[in-house]
Amino acid sequence: MNRSGLRSVPSVDRVLRELGVTELPRPLIVRIVRREIDALRKGEEIPAPAQVLSRIRKAVQALASLRIQPLINGTGILVHTNFGRAPLGPLVVERLSTIASSYNNLEYGAVSGGRGSRAGYLEEGLAVLCNSEAATVVNNNAAALVLIVRHLCGSARPSDAGPSHSGSDKTVRDEVIISRGELIQIGGGFRVPEILESSGARLREIGTTNKTSLDDYDRAISPRTAMILKVHRSNFFMDGFVESPRTSEIATLSRRYKVPFIEDLGSGAMVETERVAQELEHEPIPREALGHGVDLICFSGDKLLGGPQAGVIAGKAKWVAALKREPLFRALRCDKLVLSALEATVDLYLTESKVRPSHVGAGGSESIRVIEMMRLTNEELLERAQAIVSALRDTGVTTVVGEGHSQIGGGTLPRSEILSVTLDLSHPTLKPQEIAERLRTRAIPVVGYVSRGTFKIDLRTVFRPQDEELVKAICEVCNRGVV
Repeated sequence: MNRSGLRSVPSVDRVLRELGVTELPRPLIVRIVRREIDALRKGEEIPAPAQVLSRIRKAVQALASLRIQPLINGTGILVHTNFGRAPLGPLVVERLSTIASSYNNLEYGAVSGGRGSRAGYLEEGLAVLCNSEAATVVNNNAAALVLIVRHLCGSARPSDAGPSHSGSDKTVRDEVIISRGELIQIGGGFRVPEILESSGARLREIGTTNKTSLDDYDRAISPRTAMILKVHRSNFFMDGFVESPRTSEIATLSRRYKVPFIEDLGSGAMVETERVAQELEHEPIPREALGHGVDLICFSGDKLLGGPQAGVIAGKAKWVAALKREPLFRALRCDKLVLSALEATVDLYLTESKVRPSHVGAGGSESIRVIEMMRLTNEELLERAQAIVSALRDTGVTTVVGEGHSQIGGGTLPRSEILSVTLDLSHPTLKPQEIAERLRTRAIPVVGYVSRGTFKIDLRTVFRPQDEELVKAICEVCNRGVV
């Protein structure tokens, strides 16, 4: 019906009354209702009242679904970027709860009675874990790289790039030497070249996509060289006709010309991943890179390290100290909750000796949940799967035990998959896509995937305490048809 008809847009008060009680705070509901009514008034046609109310209910539900809430991850992707990356273990969560609910000594020295060192304890622990002279932390790995580049690029200082590269005593060093094969794009469309350039750096790209030699690095060094950057190809791999110099070779070259050598490791593995699960390839470890002569490394705290979102910087003490004096450092620093969670995570590695690969899987290693999920055996998963299948018997849902391949995710170990166990669901009237939609729109969403016409839930990323809720969810949406 158009505007010349009798139908009119309902008032805000009327819509609020008909909506009744909702799960969102009333001011948010009022905002949604006003926005939807304003849109209706600008339209050519005004729907029937029932349609208006349905439209607004959907808008409310859409906003409610954006609120951060727990879900059951049945995708088999361990470090799922869309799901908050690495889940924290119970000991870390307990520590967070204690710190969050009370005052704390974030910047207070109980011994001196005055101002204390923010993150001092954590920095010492990270230095031990990485086998580095010093370490510090910022709010994510991109921020760590930005801070390093901002500090090393754009400043005028005496040239000491060696006898073969003469220049002015006040040459501006703003160039970052990087291989074309390492100009990667990370999640969310962010690209390493853009991150570097936004930090004031000029890129000095060397080599080709598949081949970069040590001579390429040597020829590129000039009085304008601020740093050599190596970026780990954490989210893709190249095979075939490829060549890259060893880290130790680049380090030797950088020392000859007194140019800082930085490596972005990305994922922050602290154990030899190939010993955690035989299907996994080796992921570079911080202490390995530093042992090969890298001056500074940076990596994420919420990927293979298994902690909260953070960017860890470790390496030579003089560079770490200089970074902490940068004004930008304050803008990038972590809050008390991130610092507490990262402290607890690092303590677990150090206390349980998980820094030594031979101890992975022993003692309390289950406290690092990413490691726990990687090392789960198919026998353990099969036992749980059979118990869930038994619980769903005679419910109208056909559930069988299937096979899947879990991925590490989070832009790490792109060639590695771990054989896993799945629950394969089918229903006489519901299509796999309908099952998927109903499960993910519950109060506690369950997210799986459809493969070859079957809806599957990978149990490697479903925590054992969630099995009961998983059974309940499947019964609700498949047997009773209740969303």
